[in-house]
Amino acid sequence: MIVQQWGTIEFRDAWRRQRELVDAILHQDHPDTLVLCEHPSVITLGRNTQQGSVLTQRELLGLRNIDVIEIDRGGEATVHNPGQLVGYPIFNLQRTKPDLHWFLRTVEQSIIDALRSFEIESGRVDGLTGVWIDSQRKICAIGIHCSRWVTSHGFALNVCNDLSLFSEIVPCGITDRGVTSLQREINPCPPLDEVVKAVSNSFTNNFQ
Repeated sequence: MIVQQWGTIEFRDAWRRQRELVDAILHQDHPDTLVLCEHPSVITLGRNTQQGSVLTQRELLGLRNIDVIEIDRGGEATVHNPGQLVGYPIFNLQRTKPDLHWFLRTVEQSIIDALRSFEIESGRVDGLTGVWIDSQRKICAIGIHCSRWVTSHGFALNVCNDLSLFSEIVPCGITDRGVTSLQREINPCPPLDEVVKAVSNSFTNNFQ
């Protein structure tokens, strides 16, 4: 597994580059790759998004330069914006374990391990993919696509991003729980580059 850092990149550009990586892994024996990046403000809608999940008219969001993009990952509506660490594990599961349940649980464990390095205790909620604080506040959303056992899309870990944009949607279709970030949970919030390092290490430990 290798790690690539793409910096701040428009979501559509990152989606195109993910597809190029998937093709390289399938046809050129490219190594499994964890991409880490940030996106300008955008709302993405997974395949399972229910009608009404975007609470603000798209035209009004467009006036604020916030795109709403329908994509091919699982899950429902979520937000990406600066200060959030987005990770795309582009992995060929035939090299490790062709089991999507195992893959999702291992992604969750990698985030749990990374958060623990900052003395933040987190965990899972039965039936709800992602990583949670006290079972009530989601700190990391996860949604993937898998074709011929090669994964794409991934996770969005709230670090120091503006959480107010989540009020424009029903996050992941969940109405009875909230969202949080490292910045809300600990003071001072660790720099984003330290979070990048912790996540890179935990993925390396859990997937290699």
